Amino acid sequence: MKTRLITWASVAVLLAATAIPALVAAQQAPRYRLIDLGTFGGPASYFPNKFDGMLNSRGTGVGWANTPTQDPFCFWAPNCFATHAFQAQNGVVTDLGVLPRGDSSQAVWITANGLIAGSSQNGEFDPLLGGFPEIRGVLWRNGDITDLGTLEGGFESVANAVNNRGQVVGFSLNTVPDACSLFVATQTRAFLWQDGAMQDLGTLGGPDANAQLINDRGQIAGSSYTDSINPATGCPFLHPFVWQNGAMMDLDTLGGTGFEIRSLNQRGQVVGLSNLSGDQTFHPVLWSKGQLTDLGTLGGDTGETNWINDRGDIVGKADLPGPSPQLHDAVLWKNGKPIDLGVFPGDSCSNAYFVNSHGQVVGTSENQYLCSISVGQHAFLWEQGGPMVDLNTLIPPSASLDLTYAVAINDKGEIAGFGVPPDCAPQDYELCGHAYMLIPCGVGEECTNVTLAAANAAPAVSSIFSKRPAGSTSGTTNLLERWRNPLRQRPLAGGSAGFRPIG
Repeated sequence: MKTRLITWASVAVLLAATAIPALVAAQQAPRYRLIDLGTFGGPASYFPNKFDGMLNSRGTGVGWANTPTQDPFCFWAPNCFATHAFQAQNGVVTDLGVLPRGDSSQAVWITANGLIAGSSQNGEFDPLLGGFPEIRGVLWRNGDITDLGTLEGGFESVANAVNNRGQVVGFSLNTVPDACSLFVATQTRAFLWQDGAMQDLGTLGGPDANAQLINDRGQIAGSSYTDSINPATGCPFLHPFVWQNGAMMDLDTLGGTGFEIRSLNQRGQVVGLSNLSGDQTFHPVLWSKGQLTDLGTLGGDTGETNWINDRGDIVGKADLPGPSPQLHDAVLWKNGKPIDLGVFPGDSCSNAYFVNSHGQVVGTSENQYLCSISVGQHAFLWEQGGPMVDLNTLIPPSASLDLTYAVAINDKGEIAGFGVPPDCAPQDYELCGHAYMLIPCGVGEECTNVTLAAANAAPAVSSIFSKRPAGSTSGTTNLLERWRNPLRQRPLAGGSAGFRPIG
């Protein structure tokens, strides 16, 4: 009897031992369908760094992708290929096109009801910039593109965001010379466009302003020169603002002269980063109801926020204690208190870019070398107290991309990010990486990978670059570099990129 009991016990142990691997395997089964968005015939595709604007609640993403046409001005792509704006939904990528006679465009924002904001060349050349192609802010509605125009007879404008009411914000250059211009040689003015009319939002007392974000209440966040001169630069101090009900309110800084605004939610709360007094370091900040809050770090010198959802949850990164250069971890701030999301085993740094209303966080984690050059390596998902999970383990095998960044997640759990093909190193994602989307797989649904690269070749175009005026610049001057940098919208680094004050 005893022998029989031992035998059945042994069988039970054996069954349990075989069941555990089966359970683990079931838990590790692919959870997402990978859609490699490919390109329009060139080497790379991109999502914007406006994390709240690239992916809407319906699962539609917007960005831009290389065409085969070379761009001597390197407008929206560091690899110097012309780009077309795209819309991606349900595994289909649509070329949104460009304004007539233009070569390049980019889409940076999509609303819940499908309005898309961005910018496009218009086929003309700016006489004030030595033959540089003109850029116009545009709005796509039901596939149709609208040129938003400019302010005060200027030649350039850029659309930064749009809300569900069809209100678009951005900046326009006028023809007034400005040695302290935020971008090039003339004044930069913040605008609000609606119903076919462009309104100058004014400034905080100085010559320039830029409207960067807008919510559905019509509140606008951006940056503006004040009426005080910074003796270190000879130009006015630059401060963040919120514009509402026809008035611009100065949000102030943590005492330094530099800051960046990153996100604006529907409650009018703004997050970003600000230099401390002396401009030697910077901290993550929250502007809410007229109050500026220093969110602090994880014991190190610096930190920054990337996104705030409508519940007030904030994500970003913060430095850890230690000698310079300090390492940093991804952080979720809930009710003002930081939660350290950690890093993957063997990695040194991480950064969180987005949190949805369910508390799901996405970002990137990287080894020490890639941290030192501010490049992400392993796209992650963090939820329900963690730990973070490598998204590469949640997609079917034999994927066309190594997922290096996850930068947005909507409330349906759909994820947008960047990845690199096998022959593209993580640090070269801007040159040869692809935008991707992850779609959660239903129970019992087969998860498959989809690569759209072969289906997205753009038709050949008659390039305006071959018709640029004689003697026009090749795009290598400092003046044009100041113009290209904000257009590329490239600061997606996971590492501790040095924050440079603007003011």
